Amino acid sequence: MISVNGVTVSFGGYNLFDNISFLINPKDRIGLAGKNGAGKSTMLKLLAGEQNPTKGEIAMPRECKIGYLPQDMIHQHGRTVFEETETAFQEIQQLQKRIDDINHQLETRTDYESEGYMRLIEEQTDIYTRLDIIGAGNKDEEIEKILKGLGFERKDFDRQTAEFSGGWRMRIELAKLLLQKPDILLLDEPTNHLDIEAIIWLEEFMDTFSGSVVLISHDKTFLDNVTKRTIEIVNQKIYDYKTNYSHYLVLREERKEQQENAAKNQQKIIDQTEALIDKYRAKANKASFAQSLIKKLDRMERVEVDDFDTATMHFRFPPPAHSGKIVLTVEHAGKTYGDKQIFSDASFIITKGEKIGLVGRNGEGKSTMMKMIAKKVQHDGMVQLGHSVLMGYFEQDQEEKLDPKKTVFETIDELAVGDVRKQVRGLLGSFLFGGDDIDKKVQVLSGGERGRLALCKLLLEPYNLLLMDEPTNHLDIRSKDILKKALIDYEGTVIMVSHDRDFMKGICNRLFEFRDGKVKEHLCDIEEFMQLRKVERLNELDLEKKEKQEKAPVKKEVKEVNPNEAEQKQLKQQLKKTEEAIERLEADIKVLDTQLANPEDYTRLMNDQTFFANYNTLKKKLDEEMKKWEELSGKIL
Repeated sequence: MISVNGVTVSFGGYNLFDNISFLINPKDRIGLAGKNGAGKSTMLKLLAGEQNPTKGEIAMPRECKIGYLPQDMIHQHGRTVFEETETAFQEIQQLQKRIDDINHQLETRTDYESEGYMRLIEEQTDIYTRLDIIGAGNKDEEIEKILKGLGFERKDFDRQTAEFSGGWRMRIELAKLLLQKPDILLLDEPTNHLDIEAIIWLEEFMDTFSGSVVLISHDKTFLDNVTKRTIEIVNQKIYDYKTNYSHYLVLREERKEQQENAAKNQQKIIDQTEALIDKYRAKANKASFAQSLIKKLDRMERVEVDDFDTATMHFRFPPPAHSGKIVLTVEHAGKTYGDKQIFSDASFIITKGEKIGLVGRNGEGKSTMMKMIAKKVQHDGMVQLGHSVLMGYFEQDQEEKLDPKKTVFETIDELAVGDVRKQVRGLLGSFLFGGDDIDKKVQVLSGGERGRLALCKLLLEPYNLLLMDEPTNHLDIRSKDILKKALIDYEGTVIMVSHDRDFMKGICNRLFEFRDGKVKEHLCDIEEFMQLRKVERLNELDLEKKEKQEKAPVKKEVKEVNPNEAEQKQLKQQLKKTEEAIERLEADIKVLDTQLANPEDYTRLMNDQTFFANYNTLKKKLDEEMKKWEELSGKIL
């Protein structure tokens, strides 16, 4: 579908990409991986045609339709949510306008036998056929389905887009893209402004989407559930893995280990060769031999070890100060903005050391509850902190509240007291602010850097209650993992709002769901909760379907057919055989890897084309069996 051929992108003499090539095939699900600044967003811009390569070309069929969702975009105002979303159907609107024009001409013209009149009738027939093909008849139904899936309610459809936050306006743009049904979707951090339910809906939509998808995301679970191929951008090159993100991480470590072993073995050969050169260079009868060794070294292609970004945050929350057994008491609490009631009659108790998650759709009151606990807003009922509770509050837009005129060092230094002041540089270093970085102004920091700086502020006091409202916004996957471990090890109490399922897993084992104006307790982790919500959502969809069927004309009942047990049994047998084949291939490859890691064997095998041909064949077979395993796993009920 799309061919990237020998593409190089240069900025000021520096190559971001250097002669890279790959194909995007129909129905591909590709995740772009690589450290910040590697060029992932630039790659999407190249594919979308918004930026041109310095060298090389990106070829695609002329009729190929691309849908591109950047991280930041200009939103249009002056329309309702439904009207703005409806602009996705430009072709339908243009055709309907032409139909109106044709109908007017047919009504006013009297030259019924003329060639021009017959051409109008033919054009009218062609347009009606085209409208039927592209689904003009169920356009409104499609708009409603997409908007509801992304979290909008019917009452929102007639509201002006300007009334919504940037995150909700981004959902409108995503809805327009999905409705256009492009051949390839390019998505840059599509889950940034989605709640968990909308993310799961998007995953399900991607499963049935007929085109190709290339996306960037810091949501590990979303990547694993959507992508089946990972393209890593590193050191101006790309590596193409036919697998999802989690398995790619395993394969990347294996590749790194192989590169390091090969580089060590090659260096031993180089050292030995240079020793021979030094030994025989001065001897007249061996000078030609020394020269041949020098030429051999010059011709040798050096093994490169990719420069992986291994820099990570290193921190632990300080031991919390002692507090009473009861950390928070909430009784009959509620919040109303004007005539709109967000939620009411919330009652619960949180005890010392608990890790609590607040979940639910956007706008249901999770962040409002956090503000109520932090005494930031007025409210109904009682929200009371326990004895000796010292609270640290990470707000959803915490990084935006940093003073842009101050430096990184000044931001932390002015809040540090006592012995902590002596440790400010070390503390900033643990959050990846080293060297000259501490003198940077906050206003020039990236979103991820501002997020790390805001987290750093939480380490200045021995808080025993942490309120964390979307703490992973703008953090990369590795930084999320470090923060997750720090929260798991933290001995104090945590109340958290997050839409990142992988981040919440293992931290929270008690959840409060904000839904339809009420707060409901769930004594389970996020995985169990999502399974529960999935069942409830399916029941809701069945109910809606039943209501529509009751309104529709009665059709002859078709008996539901159960899955074929014999077919399932056969699939399981095939899966078992595939797993056995994978085990055999991995064992064979491991034997060859061991030989490559041995310096003596490596020297002997360098010119053995049969060995490397066999090695590559085994690798290819393993990829095929892994792909087969994924396909079979997806078919088994």
